[in-house]
Amino acid sequence: MSTRLSPDGMYYWDGGQWVSTLSPDGRFRWNGASWVPTSTVPSQFVPQPTVREPTSWTRPLQYAVAAWYVLSTVFTLSTPFWLSSLMTQTIRASFEQQQARNPGAAPPPPGFFDQFNTMMTVVLWIAVVFAIAIAVLFIVAAVKRWIWAYYVVLVFLGFSVLSGPTNVLNLATRNSYSSLGFTPPVALYVYGIVAWFPATALFVFMLVALVKRGPWGMRKISPGGPRAA
Repeated sequence: MSTRLSPDGMYYWDGGQWVSTLSPDGRFRWNGASWVPTSTVPSQFVPQPTVREPTSWTRPLQYAVAAWYVLSTVFTLSTPFWLSSLMTQTIRASFEQQQARNPGAAPPPPGFFDQFNTMMTVVLWIAVVFAIAIAVLFIVAAVKRWIWAYYVVLVFLGFSVLSGPTNVLNLATRNSYSSLGFTPPVALYVYGIVAWFPATALFVFMLVALVKRGPWGMRKISPGGPRAA
């Protein structure tokens, strides 16, 4: 083998053509007599991480997830106005039943139910703030296309899909609660049934996108590869 090197040391003459002095992995260089380790590996030999590129599915997925959590936020804001009174009604009915069974039992102190209603309203508003914070997080995640959030939203939607038949059953048997002194509002179950349809559609859309293209409908490509469609 000839030891003739090019002036820059990047090639050597093998007797028939100029050949790169770098080894195939870029970690060694031929100095004309032996292979010596290179001080740095050229960038073209450093493995590049794969990246994800948006496709035509990506933006509709982002809009759909963000819209779902906007609607969820609107419903969540309404819950303290009707759920606290329902809870107070339930507790009141429970006390009345206990007094009917035990006439000698002491009645609750004056103002007890008003205090309970106030306490439940505060607790519900705390829960509302927490739920809205989560909704805002997922709206931001949809805008930013966070991969981990895609899987979390998919799991949450899966639970929503399973809740649809449960709401139908509860609506059909809601009168059975009358023995407890209260009846859950129809609107509660109607909302759950109505929300089941977009939740199921979004769940299927996200699941198909995940299988066909990846999280947020983005395809995994190699750096420098063709852009996804």
